[in-house]
Amino acid sequence: MTDEATAVPPGLEAHLKSPSYRLAATDPDFLMGDSMRGVRFLMEYAKAEEALRAWGVRSTLVVFGSARVGADGEGRHAFWYEQARLFGKIASERGGALRGSPGQPRDNVIATGGGPGIMQAANQGAHEAGAPSVGFNVTLPHEQYPNAWSTPELTFRFHYFAMRKMHLAMRANALVVFPGGFGTLDELFELLTLRQTGKAPTIPIVLFDRAYWTSVINFDALIEHGMVKASDMDLFAYADDAEGVWRCLLEGGLKPGEEIV
Repeated sequence: MTDEATAVPPGLEAHLKSPSYRLAATDPDFLMGDSMRGVRFLMEYAKAEEALRAWGVRSTLVVFGSARVGADGEGRHAFWYEQARLFGKIASERGGALRGSPGQPRDNVIATGGGPGIMQAANQGAHEAGAPSVGFNVTLPHEQYPNAWSTPELTFRFHYFAMRKMHLAMRANALVVFPGGFGTLDELFELLTLRQTGKAPTIPIVLFDRAYWTSVINFDALIEHGMVKASDMDLFAYADDAEGVWRCLLEGGLKPGEEIV
């Protein structure tokens, strides 16, 4: 028996099947279209923001570095990995990430790009300390899975690099940059530019392994050619071990457990 209250009136089949009749919020073709790019950008902001607030993450310590560095890597790779792991542990134990349960305020929570290498090492150190940590992954042409050490509920995936960078920067109480390649350089110089131009708060930036960074970037040449001021070198410091990084952060003004403004 046909329910007259729910029966489709004759002649409306084409109308009901038309994409234009779909609810906008449940229409994937519409949501993924060019006109909704701004909305998708907003959604990427809001989704991560909601989860971070639910976990009480009000400030972070951001760790950048190469995805190609392994715990058993050649040359200095194993050392860099171990020091990133140790820093993640030290910072989580001393910075305020261990306080409370999900939803209560936590400060200086380790946040990385969520992938392998140095990112994995820092997340691993936080996990070993019993603290949560954040992984801000991004969709790449060759699929990159998140590392196993970031907290599952704080492991995100972004389509837009710009929104990922915004989330990495907006809660950062400090930036620690381990050796890396193009991506690491991109993230480092973005934060240095924000600091130089006063678009970001005065936060400490530490480059790990002075020998690596001074061999890769000739900062003195930038000064010599008038591209930056000598005083711009005060925007960052160098450290050569995990304890040294923590010491530089404290000397640079980091206050463990203090709420950011």
